[in-house]
Amino acid sequence: MLEYFAALDPMALLRACPGGIAQGLIWGIMALGVYLTFRVLDFADLTVDGSLATGGAVCIMLIMDGWNPELALVVSFAAGVISGIATGFLHTALGIPPILAGILTQISLYSINLNIMGKANQAINVNSVTLNFTSNVNLLPRTILIVAICCAVLIAAIYWYMGTEQGSSIRSTGTNAQMSRAQGINTNVMKVIALALSNGLVALSGGILSQYQGFADVNMGRGAIVIGLAAVIIGEVLGEAILGKHLNFWLRLLFVVLGAVIYYLVYVFVLWLKFPPDNMKLLTAIVVAIFLATPYLKAKYFARSYGAKYLARVMGRKKEG
Repeated sequence: MLEYFAALDPMALLRACPGGIAQGLIWGIMALGVYLTFRVLDFADLTVDGSLATGGAVCIMLIMDGWNPELALVVSFAAGVISGIATGFLHTALGIPPILAGILTQISLYSINLNIMGKANQAINVNSVTLNFTSNVNLLPRTILIVAICCAVLIAAIYWYMGTEQGSSIRSTGTNAQMSRAQGINTNVMKVIALALSNGLVALSGGILSQYQGFADVNMGRGAIVIGLAAVIIGEVLGEAILGKHLNFWLRLLFVVLGAVIYYLVYVFVLWLKFPPDNMKLLTAIVVAIFLATPYLKAKYFARSYGAKYLARVMGRKKEG
């Protein structure tokens, strides 16, 4: 055991942290999209695994065709919007349950992504293209700064949009669809808009990620929904633990991004401990399960503790009487 810990290099962990922070911020954009469907709309959308790869595939292919990298990200966002609309159409127009609608779109996007790239993966020459998002060690601080600014702008935009009439209608639809319809809100349209916006953010994250790593792969979105949920749950649990009742909407969005950063820093730490990479999905599932169970177990323990104290007070009063 001592030999194992002696073989670990603390400096290697420090050197890996900037990369973990950069990837965490990039995936944080995806987590914002997951938050919109999972928490705001109350829609279990599994399109994410496909739309993230779509955003990466579109971005890489456009850059290879000579497009400006930033303009390619705009098209990636648009591709994600179309993916979300497809899921929304399957659910609202054809009556397919949310989970199945997302799965159908996700499966379809796998073939679409193969057709976009022409093969399973495509790479760009990062030395011949000027990218703002790069894993180059010397440029990582700039990448982190730019992605952090992008996250801040997106959080501000989402916060503003959700305060508009249309944004409030989306939130109302997620809270109580029947009451929203009674108030004259077209809940089907609100669902489609929310799904489009969510998958647009996911595809944007995929485009940035493809630039960061220098390639796009048809399987790059596999398990993305789990990472997104992990970021949302970790962010919410930490936010409520730190701020409690003061955790308002924009702070929730901020903690979602921080949750993604924390997740990737944990990922980096576990890899530093030489945990087998093949078991990382298992670790992710365990982490998500722990954070999902924490609020429930906390509430259950609090209820038991409060009930026991209340009963003790009542019994004490009876004895005194």
